[in-house]
Amino acid sequence: MGALVATLFNGPAAKSSSSATGISKPEAAAKVSATCPLTDLPAPQGGVPQRPALAIKVGNDPGARPQSGLSAADIVYEVQAEGGITRLIAVYQCNAPALVGPIRSLRWVDWHVVGQFGNPILVFAGGIIPDVNQVFQQGWLFHVDALSFSGSPFVRTANRVPPENLYGSPAGIWGLDHSSKPPAPVFSFSKAEPSGGETVSSINLPYSGASNITWSWSAAKGEWLRYYSGVPALGNGGEQLSATNVVVEYVNAPPGPYNESGPNSPGVRSQTIGSGSAWVLRNGKLYQATWNRPSLASPTSFVTASGTKLSMSPGRTWVEIVPNWVHGTIQ
Repeated sequence: MGALVATLFNGPAAKSSSSATGISKPEAAAKVSATCPLTDLPAPQGGVPQRPALAIKVGNDPGARPQSGLSAADIVYEVQAEGGITRLIAVYQCNAPALVGPIRSLRWVDWHVVGQFGNPILVFAGGIIPDVNQVFQQGWLFHVDALSFSGSPFVRTANRVPPENLYGSPAGIWGLDHSSKPPAPVFSFSKAEPSGGETVSSINLPYSGASNITWSWSAAKGEWLRYYSGVPALGNGGEQLSATNVVVEYVNAPPGPYNESGPNSPGVRSQTIGSGSAWVLRNGKLYQATWNRPSLASPTSFVTASGTKLSMSPGRTWVEIVPNWVHGTIQ
């Protein structure tokens, strides 16, 4: 992959230094909790690392697959982009894979999604000027534009064609930020299954021909398995991508005022603040619900028609942010 050359970060000066090893003091600090805040799973090495949530924008067009690091994410959000493709926001806190990517450009929806993680780090690779300018104005957010670096903690791989060859080291990225505060949980968790679920084998979310997503329940593995147009979705290690919980939020998604990738390519402004219909999938069952998020800093809650607040099963969660014009189906 070549040598990594350290460069200065152009983000907020008060948070922009790192140690010579690329590992921050907060990461090495004492650990105080036994349960990961974003998964409710036992924390690695007996305690939650004292570091913020790290959200990395990852490509998901066919040229970006298979991606690296997704199987280690605590939460992954899938969001609609222009031209029918989707992109991913992979969120890490307890685990740190060696590399994550390919890292792609910022979209309007990204910082709206991550507002619920307190003071997170958001990593992206450039973006249109209006969106980048807005991110720079978010005082609660530590933003990292990977294109501001010519080396560590980022690397260009030789086996991918640009722009699908930019990857980042979570350990090195955490080293850029002096924050040591883990996020609060954004979901409630319970091992007990809620009542009222419908047993299902799979759901299909046809974002587009390039991103036709199916999640199928595997009783043997106790997980939902991900497919693209019927073909297993794989990570860079050959593993099939999976999740303990899958959440589908149907949202209003008007076009943005700016073109993203050339003429006639307006962005998609998925509205994740407000309320709408939702599906919550866990333990082989689907729960019809309403999602509600009153403000940027608030977590999203899920409530059934009977008023029951839905919990997730302890584990990793994928959240599908689905425009209302996409009609999912249930098997």
